[in-house]
Amino acid sequence: MTFAPAYHVLAKPTGPICNLDCEYCFFLSKEMLYPGDRFRMADEMLELYLRQLLESHLTPEVTVAWQGGEPMMMGLDFFRRSVELVDRLKRPHQRIAYTIQTNGVLVDEHWAEFFAEHGFLVGLSVDGPREIHDRYRVDKRGLGSFDRVMAGFEHLKAADVDVNAMCTVHRANQDQGVELYRFFRDEMGVRYIQFIPIVERTTETMLPIANIGWKTGAGDSRREKRPLYVLEGNLVTDRSVEPEAFGRFLTSIFDEWVRNDVGEVYVQHFDTALANWYGEPPGVCVFSETCGAAVTIEHNGDVYSCDHFVEPDYLLGNITETPLGDMVRSERQIQFGRDKRDTLPDFCRRCDVRFACHGGCPKNRFRNTPDGEPGLNYLCAGYQHFFHHIDEPMKMMCELLSKGRAPAELPALLAARDAAPYADAGRNDPCPCGSGTKYKRCHGAASGEERHATSPE
Repeated sequence: MTFAPAYHVLAKPTGPICNLDCEYCFFLSKEMLYPGDRFRMADEMLELYLRQLLESHLTPEVTVAWQGGEPMMMGLDFFRRSVELVDRLKRPHQRIAYTIQTNGVLVDEHWAEFFAEHGFLVGLSVDGPREIHDRYRVDKRGLGSFDRVMAGFEHLKAADVDVNAMCTVHRANQDQGVELYRFFRDEMGVRYIQFIPIVERTTETMLPIANIGWKTGAGDSRREKRPLYVLEGNLVTDRSVEPEAFGRFLTSIFDEWVRNDVGEVYVQHFDTALANWYGEPPGVCVFSETCGAAVTIEHNGDVYSCDHFVEPDYLLGNITETPLGDMVRSERQIQFGRDKRDTLPDFCRRCDVRFACHGGCPKNRFRNTPDGEPGLNYLCAGYQHFFHHIDEPMKMMCELLSKGRAPAELPALLAARDAAPYADAGRNDPCPCGSGTKYKRCHGAASGEERHATSPE
């Protein structure tokens, strides 16, 4: 066995099979890779996978991560066996971190107790309040899933399970960033939030099929209705988030977060940005210079270069034939990771926020630069807007860190800075903000506990 450094594996014990039918989910089509398969990871495969995962890590902590499809469709006994196997196979120095990504509709008190007992971090797919969530996240009958997801969440909350709210950003919610953030923060009370842009890349030929939910027609046979999705074309579906809108979405949430919630709520985009500003590894491949250290394993042991590249050209092999660690460290996989950096267009190389973006995820790099060079990220305009917007507060947090202080001090520093121009203003003086209104009717006005500000453009 060739030992590999720390790496991440998303294991799909049910392959792409899911109990929901979300309109934007291209991954449901991946069952076409294995026609006639039952899509259930056998016990022998489970043990082989976990053994190789644990053996190929030299780092003290190993993450066992489950995804789908919907992994909970394997049943609770499967995951109990997985924990028992890990306990038996792990080396004395190894610490295990468990994660699972789920739509939450199968979570009951038994699942919640299990997750709590073994310290699972549960990534729960929620797109916002009911009317937003149910726009695309529907079941096989076309019915919304919000109530069932929230029932599952209540079980997780009652068991004190750590939950990461995973919200997709698409055309239907791209203008509601603050509303969504407050829903997760205030109504759900979650401390970890991940926003995932929906970019459904497709060709002109496939666009009509993609726009109706990656289905070829009516009927009950899902396998006949879904052509295999591959990363081709330079068009996107009507559901896909617009680049500029995604930038505004992130900045609107950031402005709320940076003044109120630093150190209390953790938003993945903001955490990774701070790491890049501070010169530390961001921990997320999307904004890393290279990728390739995060592979995916299917129910039958097939390993692919990335969760977004589960298609024949990116099949690395099968763990029954080649050890997992050898595939991760193979020259082919290393080159896959380098390609992200090496194929970056000159337009991106000259960009002043390249250090924060690094071109984004390769799956979205299908547009041409203003110079006509291929490989520009579809979300480039949004990323540029966002990263330029957050530059000053990021630098302030970096300065705090360099002095051994916590970034959580930033909201108080910003509040003090913002209040300084108004400290000596009289009630009848012109407001220092430049609005042309008296201070008492502008920044000095109060209604209850809220201060109403009129800000200049």
